[in-house]
Amino acid sequence: MVRITAITANQDQPRSSLGDLEDLQSSINTHGVLEPLLVRPLEDGRYELVSGERRFHAAMAVGLAEVPCIELRVTDQQALEIALIENLQRKDLTSFEEADGYKTLIAKYDYTHEQVAQAVGRSRVTVTETLRLLQIPDSIRDLCRHADITAKGILLEIAKAADLDTMAQLIREIVENRLDRAAIRQRRAQLDNPNSDSEARASAQVQRPFMVRFRNPDRIFSMSLSFRTETEPEPRQVIDALHEVIREIEASISEAKTSDP
Repeated sequence: MVRITAITANQDQPRSSLGDLEDLQSSINTHGVLEPLLVRPLEDGRYELVSGERRFHAAMAVGLAEVPCIELRVTDQQALEIALIENLQRKDLTSFEEADGYKTLIAKYDYTHEQVAQAVGRSRVTVTETLRLLQIPDSIRDLCRHADITAKGILLEIAKAADLDTMAQLIREIVENRLDRAAIRQRRAQLDNPNSDSEARASAQVQRPFMVRFRNPDRIFSMSLSFRTETEPEPRQVIDALHEVIREIEASISEAKTSDP
């Protein structure tokens, strides 16, 4: 056990928001901290938190004097890797926090995209795609949070917009029209190139008869396909829709590969 006052937070902690701690505080108040925090010793005899930020703050809030800890002998960059991996495995990080964590490894420790991928157990394509979210400034991030837009695929389409006004417009239309990724891509093309010859064709395709949602394929994932038609779709329509989804996924992977340095 380590005195909680002897533990200091890590400035490179990938979490930017702790979320609601009420349930965790209630659990800790009843059962204590069941899973030890990961810490590393400092020269002044104190400890720096490596992983367990939410448990640490919840324990402080309920007034615990000591918490269980596992002491690690790790470097600064190893500590950041562990913090990222722990949070990614728990799915505790938002897409923006994940991107910011990768950025720290690259900017502070000169990691390549491949080295980041190896460190956190992700594919290089996923790392490169996630880093594209850094193109979204804080003001637009706030709009996404308020609109409850969290799916990485949707955020990536917003990140590709030409300017802040287009990003904001896309967010409004996503909320109002419940656009899926393909429709957002087409709408973004219209907004970025209002005089394009393809505008009419794109406009006709925005409201597709079906909508698809899926999660990052690097994790266990599920995909749902729903049709906006009043009658049950024909088998041929379902097959055509699935072929289109496959083409879009392949196009996204191809884009990520070509943009990776």
